[in-house]
Amino acid sequence: MLPKEIVDLYQQGLRPLLFSALKTDPETAHRQLIRTCAWLDQRSDQGFAQGLQHRLASSLSLQDHRLSQTLWGHHFANPIGLAAGFDKDGVATNIWPHFGFGFAEVGTVTFHAQSGNPRPRLFRLPQDQAALNRMGFNNQGAAQMAAVIAASQTRQARTTPLGINLGKSKVTPLEEAVEDYVGSFRLLKAYGDYFVVNVSSPNTPGLRSLQAVEQLAPILAGLQAENSDAKPLLVKIAPDLEWEDIAAIVRVAQAHDMAGIIATNTTIQRQGLQTQRIAATGRAPREEAGGLSGAPVRSRSTEVIRFIHQETQGQLPIIGVGGIFTAEDAWEKLTAGASLLQVYTGWVYEGPWMVRRILEGLLKKLQDQSIDHIHEGNLC
Repeated sequence: MLPKEIVDLYQQGLRPLLFSALKTDPETAHRQLIRTCAWLDQRSDQGFAQGLQHRLASSLSLQDHRLSQTLWGHHFANPIGLAAGFDKDGVATNIWPHFGFGFAEVGTVTFHAQSGNPRPRLFRLPQDQAALNRMGFNNQGAAQMAAVIAASQTRQARTTPLGINLGKSKVTPLEEAVEDYVGSFRLLKAYGDYFVVNVSSPNTPGLRSLQAVEQLAPILAGLQAENSDAKPLLVKIAPDLEWEDIAAIVRVAQAHDMAGIIATNTTIQRQGLQTQRIAATGRAPREEAGGLSGAPVRSRSTEVIRFIHQETQGQLPIIGVGGIFTAEDAWEKLTAGASLLQVYTGWVYEGPWMVRRILEGLLKKLQDQSIDHIHEGNLC
């Protein structure tokens, strides 16, 4: 078990200080963390960095065969992964396993480098345990990510599966989306263990229209035509779709031999929020463009997971993401039908020990219900 005083230090001391000091621009705090992790990754072949990695892993990781599984031919030591959006350029792929993650997903990356939307574009809503972002796929581009990950893999062999999340460049017209996605995939396909077609961010104009089956199908077909190594391809969908639209996406995903669905991205809904005004802008959340993540999307993402699981009779793997803060949150998504899970906003709020705490809670769930393994057939 983690020392309670350490967890309390983050939750009651460091987190409030960090949030209040940087509340007008939490992107600054995020950039500082990413720079630190990238610096550590770049020195991962050096003794002192390896020692620090070992200390991180000994505090934050938990190994237990009951949490492991093999999916798409890859071994996942546990089902908790880092969601896309945190490490947009793949600069710290060697570091995330030491925080306890069973896998990580980098990106969203686009074929063309782009700066994203104007700042401020990331806001914390502590009263709602939520974040609101309109980052706009800011990243250095697919070619740069390929170079960064190649160098990282040269320094240190990767120990956990890596996903790469692909988006459409803002400058690329919607009618040229297929070539844009395929171009990124061509540059990166040697470096990822699975790939995600992101057509569900609300922060690139027109992107969510690509979820319509008549626009999604050519993208999936184009990627599969390029997919000579049969890399697992998944589709990431929005939580705001109607049930018939989700069912249609599932059918087109199956028709094009997709490896799974990620459910879900951020929401554009604003109902039920406690936050009245965002400090950085003075406006109400409903007046701010962008996607909402964290606790407000928890229930809806679980509903979508359950729906997809039922629609496919459990035959299409699902990565569940949205509002996971506790082992109970994780258990709900696993029992709804998710094979793997991802966290982002919860990790920011709860601190780096959250992954281990969730894994400990999942092991207790298994023990209490006399289940030998997290993916026994009777879990869902």
